[in-house]
Amino acid sequence: MEAGVPSPLVKRRRRLRTRVIVAFVLLGFGLTALFAVATLYLRNRLESQLIEKTLQREVSNLVQHVEQNPDEPPYFLIFDARTFSDDNAHTVNPLYRDLPEGLHEVREMDANDVPQVYRVAVGRGVSKDGKPFTSLIRYNVTGAAATTDELGRWLLISVFGFTLFALIIGWWSASKVMSPVTDLAHRLRRAGSSSDPEALAPHFADDEVGELARALDDYSDRLTDVVQRDREFNADVSHELRTPLAVIKSATELLLSQDNLDDKTRQRLLRIQRAQENGTDLTGALLQLSRNERGHGATDVARLAEHLLEASRLQLRGKPLDLRLEGEPGLVVDAPEAAVSVALGNLIGNAVKYTASGEVVVRVNMTSVDVIDSGPGLTAEEAARLFERGFRGAHAEHTHGGGIGLSIVRRLCDLYGWNVRVVPGQERGVIATLSFA
Repeated sequence: MEAGVPSPLVKRRRRLRTRVIVAFVLLGFGLTALFAVATLYLRNRLESQLIEKTLQREVSNLVQHVEQNPDEPPYFLIFDARTFSDDNAHTVNPLYRDLPEGLHEVREMDANDVPQVYRVAVGRGVSKDGKPFTSLIRYNVTGAAATTDELGRWLLISVFGFTLFALIIGWWSASKVMSPVTDLAHRLRRAGSSSDPEALAPHFADDEVGELARALDDYSDRLTDVVQRDREFNADVSHELRTPLAVIKSATELLLSQDNLDDKTRQRLLRIQRAQENGTDLTGALLQLSRNERGHGATDVARLAEHLLEASRLQLRGKPLDLRLEGEPGLVVDAPEAAVSVALGNLIGNAVKYTASGEVVVRVNMTSVDVIDSGPGLTAEEAARLFERGFRGAHAEHTHGGGIGLSIVRRLCDLYGWNVRVVPGQERGVIATLSFA
């Protein structure tokens, strides 16, 4: 698996400018649509109430007139009226003949086949000679219906018009509101690419954006102080460590050049020399990480791996472990030897440390190096967390170390664009792969 823990899925959200525009559009559309619906409802309701009351009054008057003065014809200016009994009901349009008493809406075609809409009021009474009759009054509301449809069309156009107007207002408002924020983002981006960033707060008014700018200035000052102290510390540590390491190197070389050394003393001096080399490489690698600067070089990986295996043999102390190098030479990496030594040395050192017996094989490929051991292996959970700083597996209880070696390897890989992964072996052990592609 890949080094590190996969980042969680981040939910996508609209930009603040878009949210302001959408809010204005929804507000404008909602208000105009609500106004249009309310207008249509109130108009239809008031018109219906007016027509119904008028028709009810007229049909009641007609019934009363027929009952009291059947010989006098009624007069109506805007209504069609008719009274019929069971004897002449067959002369009445079937659409109206069987209507129950009350108010109705009837649709029919006129002589020109144009649809007409009528509101009809029906009333029943008894004449003086005791015969029941039916009176109806009809009012043509076709023009009112057309007016209602036209009003609906205009209200619909108004809804879209006001929504478009709200969109324009929202766009303009969002631009005004977000302009200082956008300016702040641009200035902050320019400040991030400068070694001496300018203050942000003087460019903004004393409002929320200005308060944010002042907070960013304060954070930038504190961060600059931290970075400056970190740089000074790294430079001091690098200088102060390299001096004693150079003294140790010259002293060990001088002692190793003597011919009267016994084997035990020579082995101890070689271990001291290797520790000095590791310390020098680690100091250089850590200094590169702290500065986030890539170094260049032409490191022969096979030769370096053989040197690292030879140094590991000096520390076996009788452990029944076979260390060998496989593969073909020729892999050259554009990086300082110190950086490759720290990355590959940590993988080889871990393999030697956690393998009690068996073998550790370093296989050099075309673009990568495999470190294969026959140790106790790893669980899937341990493999997922192996490159976390401070993490130590279940088999690290009786070993020395703070669990930061592989964390340094991962950071070096991030810096140089390499890739590292550690997976359990097929039967046992661990396979660690450092890829330079």
